[in-house]
Amino acid sequence: MVRDVAMHMSDGLLNTTTSLLFGGVAVVGLAVAAARARDDLDDRTAPMAGLVAAFVFATQMLNFPVLPGVSGHLLGGALAAILVGPWVGALCVSIVLVVQGLVFADGGLTALGANITNMALIGTAAGFGVAVLLRRFTRTRGGLVAVAFTAAFANTVIASLGFVLEFAIGGDPAFSLGAVTATMVGVHCLIGIGEGIITALTVGAVAAIRPDLVYLLRGTRRELELKEPVA
Repeated sequence: MVRDVAMHMSDGLLNTTTSLLFGGVAVVGLAVAAARARDDLDDRTAPMAGLVAAFVFATQMLNFPVLPGVSGHLLGGALAAILVGPWVGALCVSIVLVVQGLVFADGGLTALGANITNMALIGTAAGFGVAVLLRRFTRTRGGLVAVAFTAAFANTVIASLGFVLEFAIGGDPAFSLGAVTATMVGVHCLIGIGEGIITALTVGAVAAIRPDLVYLLRGTRRELELKEPVA
């Protein structure tokens, strides 16, 4: 059962109508992200975006065990949003998902729109939203690390609820929606811990050396402190 409701959806998990619906959602969402990302791309963000996409791609290829027969991997939405902003971050995660689907057959092509909706759009927006709400705690390194962990955990759990919504619309009615919800949320709470640790360590490492490269810190007192390491 758990194998059949993994976040990285495969072909046939959703019916054709639902796959097309969320394919359309993904296209519209990415179009908006691409238009808004122009304002965020500059000499700092553009190179960082490439590094973020490469890092997310590499870490998504590495699975860590969660339960017997169940493994998780970094979704990357909160990490990307904190480092390069929500719009560029959504594009980074989407590029990773497209490459994985087309080149490595990781995630079904018919489910690509749903995967992008969950991980690149919902997950990134949720992670960044939580990080912004908690931004006042980023004045110290410990606070920034805690915010990054919390945002990444929320990103993972809320993205799993996107799957639940899609499954409720076009999944196999033979499965109990309550059981699917409990399984997805429970497993992704555990995955979220791993996601949070990886995100917190990565953001903390970048901020310790170049706080000016952390999008979340832009315009804050921390960024204006002459690029001092986060204390």
